[in-house]
Amino acid sequence: MIQGTDSGSVNPTETGRPTPRSRRSSLRGTALNISVMAVATGLVATLALPGYAVNPAANADGVEAAEAMAQLRSTQSQTLTVEAETAQTVSRDQFTATTEEELAAAQAAEAAEAAAQAAAERRAELASTYTAYSGPTAQDFLAAPPASYSQSAVVNIGLQYVGTPYQYGGTTPAGFDCSGFTSYVFAQVGIALPHSVSGQAAMGTKISRADARPGDLVVLNDHSHIGIYMGNGAILDAPYPGKTVQARPLWTDAYYIVRIG
Repeated sequence: MIQGTDSGSVNPTETGRPTPRSRRSSLRGTALNISVMAVATGLVATLALPGYAVNPAANADGVEAAEAMAQLRSTQSQTLTVEAETAQTVSRDQFTATTEEELAAAQAAEAAEAAAQAAAERRAELASTYTAYSGPTAQDFLAAPPASYSQSAVVNIGLQYVGTPYQYGGTTPAGFDCSGFTSYVFAQVGIALPHSVSGQAAMGTKISRADARPGDLVVLNDHSHIGIYMGNGAILDAPYPGKTVQARPLWTDAYYIVRIG
C-alpha cells in the first residue's frame, strides 16, 4: 500500500504566511528601526538648537540677544581688537575726597582770616585817633590830681572811658592796653602805678575775694591781664585788640584781688 500525502496539510513556506517565529523577528526589527530613527531625529534636533538653548544660563540677556550674537558670529561682520598697550587702568588713587575734619579746619581758617582782616580794618580806623589825642597824660594828673583817692572815685573815673579802643602800649584815651588803662585812672586820684601788670600787683595788698570791693584791682594769676573790680563778679578793663574799655563778667576763676592804698 502506497502512503499518500495528506492533501489537508499545508507547508507554511509554500503558502507565504509568516510563522510565529518569523513574526516575532519582524517585530523586533521594526522596533529597532524606530529606535534608531528616534535617536537620529534627536541628534539632528539637538544640533539644530541655537547656542542659547544648549546653555541658557550663559545667555541671561534673553533669546533675542542670543540670536543676534549667533547671527553676528556666523556672518563675522565685525571684529573687535584691543591692543594690550592701549588698555588703561583706572585707579581709586587718582581721586581724593575732603573729610569732615579737613572741611571744618578750612572753614575755621577762613573765619579766622576774616576776623583778622576785620580787626586790621578797625585798627586802621582808630589809628588817626591815637595820634590826635592832645589831652592830659598820667604824669600831668600826678602833678595835680583832680580827685582825692577813694575806691568809689576810681570806679567813677574808670567808667568815663568806656568805649575807648584797645591799643597795645596805649596809656591815654586815644587808646589803652590793660595796665595803661588802670595806671591812667589811678593817676587821677594821685596814685602812680607802673605800666605793667606785675608791677601794679606788687604795689598793693592781696586780699581775699570775700573782702573785695569795687575799686580794687583784679589780677590774673599768670599776670597776663589786669582791671578794676566792679563788684558782683564783674571787671572794668581794656580787653584786647579789636575791643574797647567795658564792664563785663569775669570769664575765669584764675585771678586774685589786690587793694591799693
